[in-house]
Amino acid sequence: MKRAHAADREPPRTTRAAPRPFASRLIAWQKERGRHDLPWQHTRDAYRVWLSEIMLQQTQVATVIPYYRRFLAAFPDVASLAAAPVERMLELWSGLGYYRRAHLAHRAAKTIVDEHGGAFPRDVAAIAALPGIGRSTAAAIAAFAFGARGAILDGNVKRVLARHAGIAGFPGDTKVERALWQRAESLLPEDDIETYTQALMDLGATVCLRQSPRCDACPVARDCVARRDGRIGALPAPRPKRELPLRAVSVLLLERHNEVLLEKRPAIGVWAGLWSLPELAPDADVVAHCKARFAADVALESPLPAIEHGFTHFRLTLHPQPCAVHTWPRRAEEPGLLWLPLAEVAGAALPAPIKKLLRQRATA
Repeated sequence: MKRAHAADREPPRTTRAAPRPFASRLIAWQKERGRHDLPWQHTRDAYRVWLSEIMLQQTQVATVIPYYRRFLAAFPDVASLAAAPVERMLELWSGLGYYRRAHLAHRAAKTIVDEHGGAFPRDVAAIAALPGIGRSTAAAIAAFAFGARGAILDGNVKRVLARHAGIAGFPGDTKVERALWQRAESLLPEDDIETYTQALMDLGATVCLRQSPRCDACPVARDCVARRDGRIGALPAPRPKRELPLRAVSVLLLERHNEVLLEKRPAIGVWAGLWSLPELAPDADVVAHCKARFAADVALESPLPAIEHGFTHFRLTLHPQPCAVHTWPRRAEEPGLLWLPLAEVAGAALPAPIKKLLRQRATA
C-alpha cells in the first residue's frame, strides 16, 4: 500500500479550549479590573455592609456614597441607629428616595438590638428575616461580612445571568425569576465567595450595562448566549408596558417672616414620616380651606410652575400655590405642623421635589 506523503496528509485538527468556569473567570477579573475603592469595601462590619446594601437598592453608587458617609458619621453602629428617633434618620435620608427603606432599616436596627443583643445575625435566614432584607440582600451581607456561601440576584445580576445563559422573559415573572435563581445557585464557587459576589455586582454595574454594554471588556463574553445569538438588546425582556395612573395635587406654600409651614406626612404611604407642604385638591378653594383648617387669613399669590415627579406605580403633578399669611392664630400651632425658616431647608427631612422647590423659593 502506498503511503501518503506528509504534504498530502490532513493537518491536525485544533480544538478550542473550553472556557474556565464562570466563577473563576469573574473572580480573576474582579481582582484585576473590578472596583476596589468603594467606602463600604474592605470591612467585615456587618452593620456597614448592611447599610450600604440597603442604600444601594434601586440607587446608583455615586448617589449613595455621600449619604453613606453622613450616616456613619451620625450613626456609627447599629445601637446608635436603633436609639435615634426615626425623624433624625429621615433627615439624613432626605433626597435618597424610596423612603420605605429608611423606615424598615430603622425597624431592623431595633430588632437587632432587641432580639439579637445588638449583634448582627450571621445566619442567612436570620438576616433575611430582618425588616427590609430579602433573599438576595441577605446573601450579599452574609458573603461580605461572614464569607458565607449564597447566591445573589439583584437587578444587575439578573441582567448578567439572563444574557449569559440566554434566559428569555421579564425577570419579574415568577417562572423567569425561578430560572435565574437556579442559574445563580448553580454557578456559585466553593471558595472566595466575597470576591465572586463583588464581581457579579461590578460586572452588571460597569460592563454588562442595560444600554451599550462593553462586551469587549467582559470576562465571560466568550460563551455568552446573548452575544452569540445577537440578542443582547432583547435580554432580559423589559417590564411589560402599562400606563401609569396620573395624580395631581396642590401644595400650599404658606409663608410668613421667611418661614414656610410644613405638615408631617402619615407614617404609611408616599413620603411616609417626612415633612412636606400641606396638600389640597387642585380645584379646592385655598382661602376657604386655610380659614376652616387653621383659622388663618391668607392671600393668594401667583401660582408657580407645576412639578412632575414619578413613582413606581404612578406619576404625580404638584401645583405649588404660594400664600401670604396675614393672621395665624396660636391654636393652629399643633403637633404635626412646623414653621421652618427657609434658610434651614437643606437640613430638613423633606421629599426631594419639595426640598428643591423650597430652596428655589429661598433664593428667589
